[in-house]
Amino acid sequence: MPIHDSLDPSILSFDPSILVFAALAVFVIWKLRAVLGVRTDREKPAPGRFSLPGQRPPAAPSLVPPPGAAPAAGLAPALAEQNLERWKGLAEPGGGAWAGLDAIADVDRRFSGAAFIDGARNAYEMIVMAFAAGDRDALHNLLAEDVFDSFAGEIAGREQRGEKAETKLVAIDSATVEDALVEGRTCRITVRFVAKLITARRNRAGEIIEGSPDQPVEIVDIWTFAHEAGARDPNWKLVGTESGN
Repeated sequence: MPIHDSLDPSILSFDPSILVFAALAVFVIWKLRAVLGVRTDREKPAPGRFSLPGQRPPAAPSLVPPPGAAPAAGLAPALAEQNLERWKGLAEPGGGAWAGLDAIADVDRRFSGAAFIDGARNAYEMIVMAFAAGDRDALHNLLAEDVFDSFAGEIAGREQRGEKAETKLVAIDSATVEDALVEGRTCRITVRFVAKLITARRNRAGEIIEGSPDQPVEIVDIWTFAHEAGARDPNWKLVGTESGN
């Protein structure tokens, strides 16, 4: 018997739609590989962007050229201009304070130079006035513990002697960043205040023993504020004082 006579005729029939579905399947597989391949490449870390455990990644190059240096080759003009304007009015470009502010902004994304200096000005006025009035509660919220203890000791001594302090802030002429740094997660900024104050101290009898009740004097104070990056409390506290006069 011939072989073809024993085969089912349905097996020998050919359906052209099979080729269409096969072609579609090949096309879909090819598209999936292309798309997945692009996504996988994008998700891979770029060479040199990671470090071994215990190693610090290499520091990013500074975008602030030292004074008098030529602009770095390849640095986009808009980016260079933006970086040079970043802390304008707060610190000198290319100086340590400028680099310190960059470091603080890197670890604390909420940091704003303008907001900080406005807050520092307000804190200066509040602290000066609270100290003169002997307001320990107000001072406690603004000062680090050791600084508060020092201020509270001065207030206690003044009270024991029966003295009173009179202070009026006439103006804060300038507030500039002298230094800025990051130690672990602690951010520190030192501000130089130049202010005009009317200040006097009276004894028990009300007699002036120091200062003048109507003559303003220029005061230079160098205060250091600190804040923990990422802390719930966004406020900075005074951690150190120094007279610049």
